[in-house]
Amino acid sequence: MEEAGAAGSAVPGDGAPGKGRPLLQPPAKGREPFRSQRKESEGSVDCPSVEFEYGDADAYAAELSELYSYTEEPEFTINRKCFEEDFQTQVRGKRWPELELAQQKAYVMRLLDKLEVINRDRRLKAARSILYLAQGVFGECDVEAEVLRWSRHNNFLLYQMGTFTAFLELLNMEIDNSQACSSALRKPAISLADSTELRVLLSVMYLMVENVRVEAEDDLPEWRNSRETFRTELSFPVHNEEPFALLLFTMVTKFCSGHAPHFPMKKVLLLLWKVLLFTLGGFEALQAMKAKKRDMLGLPPLPEDSIQVMRSMRAASPPTYTIELLEQQPLKRGHRSRRPLVKQDSLDLYNERDPFKNDEAGVDEEENDDVDSGIEGELDLMERGAVVQAVPSQRPPIERVSFPKGLPWAPKVRQKDIEHFLETSRNKFIGFTLGQDTDTLVGLPRPIHESVKTLKQHKYVSISDIQIKNEEELEKCPMSLGEEDVQETPCEMLYRAMLYNLPQYMIALLKILLAAAPTSKAKTDSINILADVLPEEMPITVLQSMKLGVDVNRHKEIIVKSISASLLLLLKHFKLNHIYQFEYVSQHLVFANCIPLILKFFNQNIMSYITAKNSIAVLDYPHCTVHELPELTAESLEAGDSNQFCWRNLFSCINLLRLLNKLTKWKHSRTMMLVVFKSAPILKRALKVKQAMMQLYVLKLLKIQTKYLGRQWRKSNMKTMSAIYQKVRHRMNDDWAYGNDIDARPWDFQAEECTLRANIEAFNSRRYDKPQDAEFTPVDNCLQSVLGQRLELPEDFYYSYELWLEREVFSQPIRWEELLHYQ
Repeated sequence: MEEAGAAGSAVPGDGAPGKGRPLLQPPAKGREPFRSQRKESEGSVDCPSVEFEYGDADAYAAELSELYSYTEEPEFTINRKCFEEDFQTQVRGKRWPELELAQQKAYVMRLLDKLEVINRDRRLKAARSILYLAQGVFGECDVEAEVLRWSRHNNFLLYQMGTFTAFLELLNMEIDNSQACSSALRKPAISLADSTELRVLLSVMYLMVENVRVEAEDDLPEWRNSRETFRTELSFPVHNEEPFALLLFTMVTKFCSGHAPHFPMKKVLLLLWKVLLFTLGGFEALQAMKAKKRDMLGLPPLPEDSIQVMRSMRAASPPTYTIELLEQQPLKRGHRSRRPLVKQDSLDLYNERDPFKNDEAGVDEEENDDVDSGIEGELDLMERGAVVQAVPSQRPPIERVSFPKGLPWAPKVRQKDIEHFLETSRNKFIGFTLGQDTDTLVGLPRPIHESVKTLKQHKYVSISDIQIKNEEELEKCPMSLGEEDVQETPCEMLYRAMLYNLPQYMIALLKILLAAAPTSKAKTDSINILADVLPEEMPITVLQSMKLGVDVNRHKEIIVKSISASLLLLLKHFKLNHIYQFEYVSQHLVFANCIPLILKFFNQNIMSYITAKNSIAVLDYPHCTVHELPELTAESLEAGDSNQFCWRNLFSCINLLRLLNKLTKWKHSRTMMLVVFKSAPILKRALKVKQAMMQLYVLKLLKIQTKYLGRQWRKSNMKTMSAIYQKVRHRMNDDWAYGNDIDARPWDFQAEECTLRANIEAFNSRRYDKPQDAEFTPVDNCLQSVLGQRLELPEDFYYSYELWLEREVFSQPIRWEELLHYQ
């Protein structure tokens, strides 16, 4: 694969875990200097709670504004000019809002006819006029709400007139435009001008998808019908074409392979995310589908609505860090024993040094030596068993944790857990086991009976368990069970279309995610994701440079947001559709180094990332279209907006944490990757963000690796352990806090992945490789039934059958004696 190897990138080897160049090498012992830690003191102990509500997407206006970079702002005027020049020639003396609906439809039809002309410039002008309509004819509006209202009205109108299909044909033409590709490849620097046509087409398609996707209470009945028709059109393409999402995936891989560096990747990725969200459904729709599927399979309903539980959870205070506590006291060399030992988290920094050496450490050398020597002194005292009392007056105030009356989640028990518990009990009390029998309790003491009863009360059978069991039965008895009845859902259609190129799609998305990550260094071999943000003429003043810097950072943040949301949607929907579809995508993400990539992303000051102000409110759509732009100053650029946090960055962080949870849950080999790359300190720093949902997913990731981190780590992180107990779902018989897991055998890790891969390949082969083996084709051995079958004969046969009889039957001599040779 050509994609393998960009920017130390997310690259699989030849398809096996561990092959290929990983993003990050496990850190060697003795190379973890304390100075590689970032200075964590800023705003960490007293950071306020973040009032953030997680959802499928941000507010409607915010999602529309993120489509445009600030460099594209002059193009709003160009679009308006193209529309007004054409509109005045067609409809004299009237404005767009004054037209009747029939007149508006007639004008749109005339614009669509102009998209058919051969002249490229005339086609572009017509496309820009349609884009101006999709943007809400802002020249006729006075306030932002009016722009959004007309944008919504016009986009439904455009869809009903067949605009999306027309633009899809133009998009296919632009993708196959080899002249534009070769021109971009020859240029030393690619700018906005190289992707003008593509950006116009993608902008119109995005505005249509987003406006039709978002539901409102005052929607007209025909709008609701259009929404369902559009969803079906995108999910189930006619004439055996591919789903629209697959075309966008193809654009992503073509861009990453270097054949089309001018593709505007931000717009492609945003459109891909919104198409997946529209066709597959958001998180609440997914929850409803899950409940419906459990009901169909005869499973009990879910114990709780996870979305509602997470919304009602409150954030915990982040654990304090030793450096923060030490900074409050004077640091002196040679007086190690006098420094008070802080019991809570005193060894965090010793046990949690970064696997990623950070060159921009915020602590200078001399201060580093002081703190480092102080930590070593405390460790020496601890190793000797010395007890050092902390001085009460010098201990910083620690916020008390108020525990709720009840735990937020109902405990769950797997069938495997009950079997394991009974196997251990039988071996202990009666000396033999009964395999998977969980009903026979003869010879076991009464407390064991009570324990089994409690376990069975909380037993949880997932949809995945049923799917795996059905798959095993289909593999064992392919003939007697017959063909599986596969429901043609949008998710099934998408997986079937993606199947054979799915590894390339995952690699491409991760390569772009790596290039957009704030912790990535610019490298000569990395892909250029800034083609649709850099202007033709580079800035010459400091103010222009500042504006472009904000635009570039915002551009990268939006790319991270769209990729993280798209990957999470794919994993969640594939898991519900069939567990092995989910596992197939997951394995390719893991082989492409997704786990260390996400850890690398979080190896930064997360509080700074979440509170970043990479936006200029006066340049955001639709504000910039109806207001006179004030003169920008350095102060206004630095101020950003007045929000407490950046919605898209917090959304991206939660998505990436959820993605990491999906990849590592119940997978010991992948959990060990978290341990090997020393993710504990990175994840613990993320707990500084006081947002309940983000903290929950961080604590889940810490919980699964706690047993591997050692007793000393657990002892030093009791506040984190308490938060895990308080917020994460309990699994009965799960000794996550003690480390006595029998499944933690390192030599089984590779076998675990290989077995999973074999199961996935068997599933894909059985369901999607339609030409089945000839030996499984049933044969009819009855002469009468074979002769009695009606055969479909071509029409011309009836006109020439006499000639056929003469040539093939009557003119051929019958050699009866040859029959004697076969007896």
